[in-house]
Amino acid sequence: MAENNKKFKAVLFDLDGTLLDTLQDIADSANAALRHLGFTGHPAEAYKYFVGGGIEELAERALPQSERNADTVAECLKLTRSEYQRRWAVHTRPYPGIREMLYELRNRNVPTAVLSNKPHEFTCRIVEEFFGDYVFVSVRGATENVPVKPDPTVALQIAGQMKIPPAQFVYVGDSGTDMQTAVAAGMYAVGALWGFRTKDELVRTGTDRLIESPCELVTLFD
Repeated sequence: MAENNKKFKAVLFDLDGTLLDTLQDIADSANAALRHLGFTGHPAEAYKYFVGGGIEELAERALPQSERNADTVAECLKLTRSEYQRRWAVHTRPYPGIREMLYELRNRNVPTAVLSNKPHEFTCRIVEEFFGDYVFVSVRGATENVPVKPDPTVALQIAGQMKIPPAQFVYVGDSGTDMQTAVAAGMYAVGALWGFRTKDELVRTGTDRLIESPCELVTLFD
């Protein structure tokens, strides 16, 4: 997709690994669930590759491969949800430069939204906690009977809600799932190199542009 700054009118952000560094709280929650089930936990770095597909997929990936039966996955999921409810804000913080970037976008009258595979309840709570003084037009997390990313359904719903064509959106994310979502939705895919995944993954899955810091995003709207 050719880059043309004048056509971009809005930004759709991923949450975990893009706006917020949530990794330690996710790791601590899932590891507590694993210990309760009698399994060994994982280093926080390992969770960079367990997250991205929703909490159900996280619970399955965290379990030993030999234990990924339906009953054990369901119990791990329940425990992980419970643990995360207690500790979601212990270590989680916005990445450096995120707040400044958001306010620069607001100064340019660029509307923004958030789309996460995190459960909708947690997505809304976390956005309110860390960005309560900033107005996103839409904040969407995973809900029942609605496909999660990389399916573009909710991304396209957000574009429709905001009455802006998908091609005029910049989609910012840190994973292959995000880049695939952007491509499927017809949005301009921007890979955040400060997040959980690698440059190679972002390039392989369709990024249109890589940025090393949040302030680089603002230049698309100069």
